Formats: sequence, C-alpha cells, structure tokens
Amino acid sequence: MRKFAIYGKGGIGKSTTTANLSAALSMMGKKVVQVGCDPKADSTLNLLHGKPVMPVMDYYRKYTEGPDFEHIGKEGFGGVFCIETGGPTPGLGCAGRGIIATFDLMDEQEVFQKLQPDVVLYDVLGDVVCGGFSAPIRDGYADEIFIVTSGEKMALYAAANIIKAVENFKSRGYAQVKGIILNRRNVDDEYELVKAFADEHGLPIVADIPRSKDIQYYENKGMTVVEGNPDLAVSQIYQDLARKLLQA
Repeated sequence: MRKFAIYGKGGIGKSTTTANLSAALSMMGKKVVQVGCDPKADSTLNLLHGKPVMPVMDYYRKYTEGPDFEHIGKEGFGGVFCIETGGPTPGLGCAGRGIIATFDLMDEQEVFQKLQPDVVLYDVLGDVVCGGFSAPIRDGYADEIFIVTSGEKMALYAAANIIKAVENFKSRGYAQVKGIILNRRNVDDEYELVKAFADEHGLPIVADIPRSKDIQYYENKGMTVVEGNPDLAVSQIYQDLARKLLQA
C-alpha cells in the first residue's frame, strides 16, 4: 500500500490535484482511498459528483459518537473511497483535532484492513503545519509527501514551512517530501521561481499543471477533468503524475 500526503496552502489547488490523481489512479485499476483533511470538507466533492459525504466531525456532532464503517465514507468515481474529516463548529475548537479524531476512528474501524487499498491519498491543508495538520507526517499515516505550489510568494512561503515541519521529524523516520507539484497561476517567471525554490531544497518538480478552463468546466459539472475528458492535455498531465507516483 502506497501512502501519499498532498500538502499546500488553502486555495492553491491541492484538492483539485488530489482528486484528479485519485481519478487517474482508479482508471489505472488501482483501489484508492482519499482522505480530505481540511475543515471545508470539499476534497472529494468532484469524485462524488457534487453529493458530499458527511464529514466525520459532523457525524460526531449529530450523533454524539463516531460513524461505523458503513458511514465513515462512501465510494465515488472509479470506486475511490472518499472520507472527509471536517472540522469544529466555526469559531469553536481546533480544526486539526478533526484530523486526529478521524485517524483514530479509521484505526478503530480498521478501514484499510477492510478496504485493502493500493493507494491512500491524504489531502492536507498546509497553511499551519501543527497539531492535527501534521498528523500525516508524524504519525506514520503517509510515507511520501508532495507539495502543491504556484510561483506566488505566499504559496512558496507555505511550501517552505511544510518542508521545515517535515525536517523536524526526519530523524524519526517519518514521511519525507519527494517533490513539488507546480500548479500555475500565471505569475511572471513562474517556472523559474518554483524551479529555484525546488533546487534550493533539493527537490524535483514532478508535474507542471497549466491554468486551464477545462478543469473549472468539469468541476462545475461536479466531476474531475480526468473523468470528464481523460484525453485532454491537462488530464494527461494528471495521469502522467499518477504514474510517476507509483514509480517513485
């Protein structure tokens, strides 16, 4: 079982990237689990054709106890099993706590033992890498980390913080950053900026995803671009990235 965490600042396109990777991997015949680790709970929405799964934290609030295996997630496109951690009531509690509670529940319900996935993808908010948001790094849930960034200053700043957080756990044999995914925002000299950042940290750019209206077009229809039209150039980039992840 391969376990990847996809990190990036909010709004950078990490959820779009992760969902398209899940779709691409499922089309390659892989059994995939995607875990959305963001309070917005929208990571898997386009794998579920716009019909969201109830986040684990919402379930706790509604029923006072966690969901059983039948309700912890649901299947989306290509059989991808979709789980959303969710977060606290806005203004109350720690968002990262939802991740920890969900991971504990997944262990209790033996989700991976029952599903036997080939690939697990964690979609993780990377603006603040502390508490629950660092759980995929430090608690052995993910083995390999990829960071989504553009050439924008704040995106690169968040990426640097993620790398620092990973470095802090390096001696313990936890997950390691394996590469940078450039998700373009069409800023000046974008590739050069991201390449310089990647070189500074000794990391490869594993994918260069263009800003594409096709992605938004299919998301408006409640699906990933990989599902909507796998032959498009941008869909091929996601599929190539999926193959790279498996070969890494």
